[in-house]
This record gives sequence, structure tokens and C-alpha cells, in this order.
Amino acid sequence: MESRSTLPTPCLVIDDAIVRRNIASMAEYAAAHQLKLRPHTKTHKSCFVSQLQLEAGACGLTVAKMGEAEVLSTVCDDILLAYPTVDAHRCERAARLAERITLRVALDSFLAADHLSEAAARIGSTVGVLVDVDLGYKRTGVQSDEAAIQLGQHVSNRPGLRLDGIMTYTGHISGDDATQTKAFEAVAARMSRLMDEWRAAGLSDEIVSGGSTPAARHCHLAQHFTEIRPGTYVYNDMNTVHGGYCAFDDCAARVHATVISNNVPGQVVIDAGSKTLTSDRCGPAPDSGHGYVTEYPQAKIVRLTEEHGQIDVSGCSHPPALGERLTIIPNHICVCVNMQASAWWCEGETPRELRIDGRGLLV
Repeated sequence: MESRSTLPTPCLVIDDAIVRRNIASMAEYAAAHQLKLRPHTKTHKSCFVSQLQLEAGACGLTVAKMGEAEVLSTVCDDILLAYPTVDAHRCERAARLAERITLRVALDSFLAADHLSEAAARIGSTVGVLVDVDLGYKRTGVQSDEAAIQLGQHVSNRPGLRLDGIMTYTGHISGDDATQTKAFEAVAARMSRLMDEWRAAGLSDEIVSGGSTPAARHCHLAQHFTEIRPGTYVYNDMNTVHGGYCAFDDCAARVHATVISNNVPGQVVIDAGSKTLTSDRCGPAPDSGHGYVTEYPQAKIVRLTEEHGQIDVSGCSHPPALGERLTIIPNHICVCVNMQASAWWCEGETPRELRIDGRGLLV
């Protein structure tokens, strides 16, 4: 039987106790502030981990793609697709899934609403809609309160659609407590103006959905939020460590790799490259390398090619030996998980294979 220390490398190893602790901690925060928790599953893409979150009190799940929604509908009957359904293929699948579960979609255009409405009306289902409002991230979302209300009114009048409220993304908010508190003061002021006009127009405010992992524990300051959608918190990574949102001990998912070459002076090479660790830099610390080698804090993963990771060990008093196993906390765990067909779930030292159910579901 395999143990944690004998698993073939490279592999992704997930610690059961840390995951459960992370899930419980976020659930406690949400409950303490009367917020519902709808975790984003982009990080783990797992039916098993979704069940852990639901058992801990999550009101439902968030996904980015229809394929993820379809897979996770086997364990959850209340899902938010936080991604516009503009194309006919995606709208058709959304309308069909809404026949058997509560499905909501976040939209930011009349076109997306019309296409989804046409599909739902044709199939005979009803899809819930949240109007996506941009509060500063500048990715998706209508850009003004007036545009939000106009889209909300349009959705309310379309067959097959049910307006349930508003969605926003606070991914532009990061930093320490004082910085986030100030940023959320601006969010709260903007949301108050919008909600006053929204309600005056007679539009549904059942759900006001916000949040991200970096800003998750300040979301109560937004006042009008009814639910939050953090994702990365379940595993954490070097983005959340360097951002100050967790400790090393809160990182549940780590890549195990083996030193396969040490011929170049001051360098070792591991069997984990960009197909395992991702080439994403760390947002809060872009010059920190491609992950953190836990056994050698002075080492720096300076270059990734597809199957090789080159580590500068010139700062280490005793560099890793040829054949030695290393444990690496990735920069961006969400992408890392999506590249694995399966991971190893460990309770203590005993691993079992965990399928990544939503892997590669990009449509």
C-alpha cells in the first residue's frame, strides 16, 4: 500500500485535516455575519469536496462553466453559473439543467438574457438570473446603476427567466485589514445607491452575491451582500500566503516532486514543470518564483518548461540531493488542480485517489 512518502511523483497531495479546517473556518465566518456561503468550485472541481462544503452549511455551489454545473449537479441542486451564457450551446445546456435543479446564471447583457430566455422558453424550464454589476474589477459586469436596472427590468420581462438579484466580484480588493476596510466603505456606498434604485424599480433583491478569497472575510462590510463565493480558501496557495490571507499551515494542496538532475552548479531540476505547477506567477510576490519549496525556503523555482522545474539552490547551505523528494506549494492552486486527472487525498499518511471530476470542462 502506498504512503504519502512513497507516491509516484510528480503528484498533487491534499491533506484532509487542513481542508476540513479551512472549510469550517469560512463557514463559521459566514454564519457569524448572517451571510450564506456559496463556494466557487473552480479550485477543487470535486464532487467529494463539494459535499464537504455543503455538509458544513454551504447554501449551494458556484461554477464557471456548464460542464462543471452538470457534473456537480449530482451532489448539489442549487448552483450559480457565474459566467455569461451568450452562445446557443451554453444556453441550451443551462435551460436543460434548470429542468431538474435550481440553476442561476450571472448575466451582463441583453443579448445573453435574450438567448437564455429563448432556450428556456423552448424547453419549458425557468432559469434564475443575477445581474452582473462591476464594482471595480473591470472584467465583466454592467458599468452603471442605470444599466443594471435596465437589464434587471429586461430580464423580468423575458419568458423562461426569473430575476433573483445581483452578482458582483470583489477581486479588485486585497491587502491588509485597513486597506480592505477602506475599499469596502466605497463598495458599501456604491451598493447602497444601487440597491435603493433597484428596489424602487420593484426588482428582486433576494440574492446579492459577492466575494472572493482575498476579500472574503471583509464582505460583511458591504452590508447588502446576502452570500459570498470564495473558492481558493479551501486549499489555499502562495497567492493567499503572500497576500496575508492564510499561513503556510493552511495550504492543503501541495505538489510532491523528485530531484532528477543536479549537474548544473547551483541548480537542481525536478520532475514537475509547467504541466504540473502552472507557469502562473504569484500576484502579491511576482518575483518569488514558481512556488515554494517547503523543505528549502532559500531555494527558488526560477524556470519551468513542460516537464522540468529548475530550482536555484545557490542560497541553500545544504542543497537537495539527487533523488530527494520535495514538497511544493504552488502559486495558483486552481490551475494546478485542473491539470491533474486525479490527486491523492491523505488522512494522516494514508492516501487514496481523488478524481478531479471537473477537470478540463472548459465549456
